[in-house]
Amino acid sequence: MATLHTMTEPQELDLLVTFFDLTGFARYARKRTNREVLDAMSTYYELIGDHVEPSGGTVIKFIGDAGLVVYPEEHVNQGVLALRAAKEAGDAWWDRQDASSQSIYKLHFGPVCCAHVGTKSNKQFDVFGNTVNTAAMLKSRGFAMTAQVFRQLTPETRKLFKKHTPPVTYIPLEEPHKD
Repeated sequence: MATLHTMTEPQELDLLVTFFDLTGFARYARKRTNREVLDAMSTYYELIGDHVEPSGGTVIKFIGDAGLVVYPEEHVNQGVLALRAAKEAGDAWWDRQDASSQSIYKLHFGPVCCAHVGTKSNKQFDVFGNTVNTAAMLKSRGFAMTAQVFRQLTPETRKLFKKHTPPVTYIPLEEPHKD
């Protein structure tokens, strides 16, 4: 998906949009030096990238302990599997750091507008639209996707998730229903 970062004009595309965030990160950071936090986040970002990039995704940005990832329509199924693996690997890594942090993943699929935006001297690739807003506002206590994402999955991958309402989201089978 290297074409996203090289596009010169705004485009509308159907993408899997994912926000992820860490719970309890401020508590972790307060007990460490700024350099220790930076080093931990650098390692964590690489772990995320090691799952996202080989599966056809693009990390749009990291913001503190959160991030925004997209996948093109043809890689939604691989993306969901890779993001779930990234969550599991990331949570295990944070456990080894003695952090009481868990990652929260929120996934939605639909049309977005993509472009390089920013100041005159510093343009960054980004995505905009209701799909992005829906993903950002989705409630999740672990890993949740909308029905629009679920419909893009193969029958085999769908078996890994169950319906969670309201609103309708799909969560891993082993994750308990919570509000």
